[in-house]
Amino acid sequence: MPEPSSFLSPAGDRHFDGLADKFAASLYGGLRGELRLALLDRLLPEMLDLHGQPALEVGGGLGQLAGWLVERGHAVTLCEPADEMRERARQALADHPVCFMEAPLQSLPEAAPGPWPLITCHAVLEWLGDPRAALATLAGLLAPGGQLSLMVFNRDALRLSNVFKGNLEKALADRLEGKGQRKRLTPISPLTHDQVVAWAAEMGLEVRATAGVRVFHDYLRQPPQTEAERRDLLALEWQYCRVDPHWRLGRYLLYTLIRPEEPVR
Repeated sequence: MPEPSSFLSPAGDRHFDGLADKFAASLYGGLRGELRLALLDRLLPEMLDLHGQPALEVGGGLGQLAGWLVERGHAVTLCEPADEMRERARQALADHPVCFMEAPLQSLPEAAPGPWPLITCHAVLEWLGDPRAALATLAGLLAPGGQLSLMVFNRDALRLSNVFKGNLEKALADRLEGKGQRKRLTPISPLTHDQVVAWAAEMGLEVRATAGVRVFHDYLRQPPQTEAERRDLLALEWQYCRVDPHWRLGRYLLYTLIRPEEPVR
């Protein structure tokens, strides 16, 4: 098990070696993980033009999204720097033709330059010391007309949840970031919608589609107690995940960013 200080890389990024069990239980265990995957299963075909093009999966974690893409005919290259996470994904996708790479996001221009028609990067930028530079790297890997499916942890939702928990002074001071120590999984770089939109514009990317993932679940006083309540919650999440103002307070914000086609000469 790494010492607590080693959970951050020299670049200030959050490491997940030694945390695969905690990661799986906290982010995918229980209803909130089910909702995340169920909503992505519906949203991605609506928000992306998917036609079996090669896909680069950045920060592939436990491999759920890579498996989803392979099952829909995509040739997937999964990049995951954490050895334990990558091995879990390799085991889960043993029957899938996925190419695995150890490369961290910052090394992708050399390790997987593309250009790529489809890049997926879900719940990664919030764990990096410099998420803006990371988005610039991803933008540089896109082919003209290429699509980036980006999902980030929502800073505004984190503030609201702290208020609901009674952490008023913390919310007022805007001290929302995690410190990346021990086994705590509060992201070190939660992002706002305005940041994503501004950075995308700087990098020449168009925001084609937006959605919120888990716009209600994380604010419930008590989770659903019956299967009928779980179905109702999923129906509510689906009904409002792309509707103002609700989507803006999703725990995660999901974007389709497009690299415009180069002009015909």
